[in-house]
Amino acid sequence: MAILYNFLIGLFGSFIGVLPPGLINMYAAKISMKEGRKRAFLFSVGVCMTVMVQTYVALLLAEYIGKHPEIVSMLQKVALGIFISLTIYFIFIAKDTRRELKDRDQHSKKNRFFLGIFIALLNLLPLPYWMYLSITFSTFGMFSFSQPELLVAVIASGLGTYASLALYVQFFRPKEHSKKLKLNMNYVIGIITAIISVITFLKILKQM
Repeated sequence: MAILYNFLIGLFGSFIGVLPPGLINMYAAKISMKEGRKRAFLFSVGVCMTVMVQTYVALLLAEYIGKHPEIVSMLQKVALGIFISLTIYFIFIAKDTRRELKDRDQHSKKNRFFLGIFIALLNLLPLPYWMYLSITFSTFGMFSFSQPELLVAVIASGLGTYASLALYVQFFRPKEHSKKLKLNMNYVIGIITAIISVITFLKILKQM
């Protein structure tokens, strides 16, 4: 039963956590519209690999973090700095995605996988998210930190993340008859990171 609980929490916890519009899923949507769903799926696989590592680390440290809330506060401050930097980049520095798209070579397809890994590494939110989630459910006896169950939760988190990203990839279909986008996706991503920055900043102020 413990394995089943860990699997369901890992699957639905990651699916729900990634489902709201955010940096990673909007980036997957951007790639889907610009370069096609195949490359967006490669990007999603890269994201899932990183998310599973982040989930594993978070779960290993969950019990310790639960006794030291100042570490969560530190992670929030680091995340705030990252999101502010990303907001500045996507709004003021990144190129307009509405420009005419040029044909990509085969090598760029492989880069989508590594781009997914890189973008997911910039997102530190899964760490405090899984620490909080696992500790909360463990207090109700519905989450186990033993190794077999822990690995099941990690794998399930990757599956849930991929399922959530797949919805965005399927919904934002590539433009078959037009090489231009009417919406600058970098602005959308920049606005989202700005909102996340404000929310994170308010959480930090609330804890002070």
